[in-house]
Amino acid sequence: MAGRLAGRVAIVTGAGRGIGRGEALLLAKEGAKVIVNDFGGSTAGDGGATSPADEVVQEIKDMGGDAAANYGNVASMADGEATVKQALDTFGRLDILVNNAGILRDRIIFNMSEEEWDAVIAVHLKGHFTITRHASIVMRQQRSGRIVNTSSESGLGNLGQANYAAAKEGIVGLTRTLALDLGKYGVTANAIRPRAATRLTLSPEMEAARARRQELAASGTPTPPTATEQAVVGIAAMAPELVAPLVVYLCFDEASNINGRDFIVGGNEISLMSLPQRERTIYKEGGWDLDSLARVFPSTLGAGVVNPKPAAADK
Repeated sequence: MAGRLAGRVAIVTGAGRGIGRGEALLLAKEGAKVIVNDFGGSTAGDGGATSPADEVVQEIKDMGGDAAANYGNVASMADGEATVKQALDTFGRLDILVNNAGILRDRIIFNMSEEEWDAVIAVHLKGHFTITRHASIVMRQQRSGRIVNTSSESGLGNLGQANYAAAKEGIVGLTRTLALDLGKYGVTANAIRPRAATRLTLSPEMEAARARRQELAASGTPTPPTATEQAVVGIAAMAPELVAPLVVYLCFDEASNINGRDFIVGGNEISLMSLPQRERTIYKEGGWDLDSLARVFPSTLGAGVVNPKPAAADK
């Protein structure tokens, strides 16, 4: 155990698989005790199972760490409070919160149902609030803590993901505000926009192919890859475990000055995103009237602006 987080206690939501699993394992490797939260549902949030969280807890214990499973639904305020209480009751404190749990209900906006919208907002955006709200009380009282939230590049706009994009960019706004609310108490809040091959980003066929290649590699069986498995080879560079190092670094004491920022992380890249800032500004004494704006806008604010998805040409 590396031990740079020895004595710390962490909660990781959605930690039974993919990115969350990698974060929980690396936190434990660095000495943190971990509450492994996972509802165990499908990618759409249906169903539920205890095995994903249990398996990661066992992995942590097998490598000499300490962890406990939690099966709560992050969309529930009661479950959020209970998860924080479990950390305090089991390990006596709470130092780190990694909000990672998520689901998908992709649909073009004009076909999206209210239930599909509400489900994604509940798990992602409200799910960040339910645990953070209760964890922030603990961190404020002890005057220390690290919160790492999970946004997405989809928040910058992505076809067929209006619900997901809205939730993920909302998480960035939440993160920046948490940094202001909690910074004076020694608590930092940052967000990541991960790039990783997980069950949320791979088709079932791709996921099965990846699992098969891993099994064959472990057994040493020299079997030629199928076409789908060949595609997986390129995806391997986006292993979900490659997201964890940045997340865990942000939990170190050395990162105490990093607060309210968001990062792209995945594969061999980590990028610091710029904070919102004015790109161009125009002024007019007395305020803008419509005629003046129509005359000036194209050559100033509108200069060089490109429609990212222009109307299709009629055939």
